[in-house]
Amino acid sequence: MSKKVGILGGTFNPPHIGHLIIANEVLHALNLDEVRFMPNATPPHKRMDERVSANNRLEMVKRAIKDVPKMAVETIELDRGGTSYTFDTMELLLAREPFSKFFFIIGGDQVEYLPNWYRIDDLVKKVQIVGVPRPNTSIETAYPIIKLDIPQIDLSSTLVRNRLENGKTTRYLIPELVRDFIQKEKLYEI
Repeated sequence: MSKKVGILGGTFNPPHIGHLIIANEVLHALNLDEVRFMPNATPPHKRMDERVSANNRLEMVKRAIKDVPKMAVETIELDRGGTSYTFDTMELLLAREPFSKFFFIIGGDQVEYLPNWYRIDDLVKKVQIVGVPRPNTSIETAYPIIKLDIPQIDLSSTLVRNRLENGKTTRYLIPELVRDFIQKEKLYEI
């Protein structure tokens, strides 16, 4: 019997409750065995924040999902390093776990960008892409994706970073264990 695994990739700089809501909603809607949070090394479409290391981002993800059933961390892109193309990563995961069925979870912003993804026509033959709405985006696409209507929260890592940099509250926006780590390590301070 194959395992049904959700993959939620991102920079997670920092991880916030929006990420957790997405993972939980997809986990239950599709009856997955688990959802893995996959921090990327160097995303092809974003400039990385040099102040926060990959190890810091990984530690924040671990803390965000600590003791959450059916949530795990996938470090394959961090282990490999370099630019993280979803097609290459999924090829590696499929080779490592040939009996798993992968569900790659993306937000509306990425659904709109799908035509520009590296080897997208090959990727959709290998994994099931799951699109979830984000505020002010559409999950309409010609690609064969599962569209899930989930509760939306207008929250981004950028907003959280701005709040942290300006000493404003992040209570309820990021998990307490993540907030504690950010304060201890003095991340995002200007």
